Amino acid sequence: MKITGVSVRTFTYTSHVGRDSEGHGHPAPPRETTQSLMTIETSDGVAGYAFGGIAAGVLERDVKPLLMGRDSFYRELIWQGLKERQRLNLATLNDKILTVVDCALWDLAGRALGQPVYKLLGAYRDKVPAYASTMCGDDLEGGLDTPEAYAAFAEWCMDRGYPAFKLHTWQPPIPGAPNPKRDVAACAAVREVVGPDVPMMLDPYHYYGREESLYLGRELEKLDFLWMEEPMDEHSMSSYVWLARQLDLPICGPETAEGKMYTRAEWIKHDAADIVRGGVGDLGGITPLVKVAHLAEAFGMKMEVHGGGAANLHVLCAMGIPGLFYERGLLHPFVDYDTPKPWLHQLEDPMDDEGYVHVSQEPGLGQQIDFDYIDRNLVTSW
Repeated sequence: MKITGVSVRTFTYTSHVGRDSEGHGHPAPPRETTQSLMTIETSDGVAGYAFGGIAAGVLERDVKPLLMGRDSFYRELIWQGLKERQRLNLATLNDKILTVVDCALWDLAGRALGQPVYKLLGAYRDKVPAYASTMCGDDLEGGLDTPEAYAAFAEWCMDRGYPAFKLHTWQPPIPGAPNPKRDVAACAAVREVVGPDVPMMLDPYHYYGREESLYLGRELEKLDFLWMEEPMDEHSMSSYVWLARQLDLPICGPETAEGKMYTRAEWIKHDAADIVRGGVGDLGGITPLVKVAHLAEAFGMKMEVHGGGAANLHVLCAMGIPGLFYERGLLHPFVDYDTPKPWLHQLEDPMDDEGYVHVSQEPGLGQQIDFDYIDRNLVTSW
């Protein structure tokens, strides 16, 4: 199955989420924005798809030369080739681009073989419990503007069936943020509502210093939290070594630090984290995320997958090591997460009343793409 075509289509849709000046998502008035779909076609008439943008110049210069005419099943060779090209092209060939290419190739393989991706990886389960992962705190009345608002939303999430809850607390430019004491107040308010047995996690401001991070960790220990992630700049691995030594609370990471599986290996070696962290978008696709899962398994560690989406879900359902939860969200009282994206016919991560997300049994990644919607709202293609 030789690759005969690689293309990207960009289309518009109406979003109800906006980003603040620091890049954090919040509910917002409806606005037109764009999404992109990569298509990889083969000589056998089978195609693979993945959502994400690639600039036309990068596609022509860096991606197509590695793909065109290549056997589409040579995913590892292609991924390694793109990784090596990053050395001199980091400004344009980032891990998000590797993710789109790699996920499209895995989707293609599944469609060609008539199997879902998690079975190609080596199936372990077909459903996984989800935790409710909130948007960052805000100043919207009735949103996530107070500790009490977080507690009320957590109560709603428990009624919806979520078995666990994670707070993303207030970050700049929200007035008064960052504030570790306010973060703890929100965590305490949620714990009071959900009771002592619900697993809880915290993802706070990412640039606290050592003292604030230690304070957070010790307070979360009193509240019996399951883990904390990224309270400091992850480029300072030594700060995480210091923090992990001080706390019984598990530290989960690294999340956004560059370096793929190599960075995770260094964090494991230096005891900088207790739970390994990684997602397709952080690492450059399904291929490296599976490498990290195997790395964690070799050291007897848990790995928690960062972020939702079909690709992350398929890897979770193929992992033979404890990956406790699927991260479902980001959630907010003003956002209807259970409505499918307009370019999909159905949710890619449907959750039942018991809090389990079921992986699709359709070939590939199982995304039910509405190609007519994309064509009707097409902006450009290359």
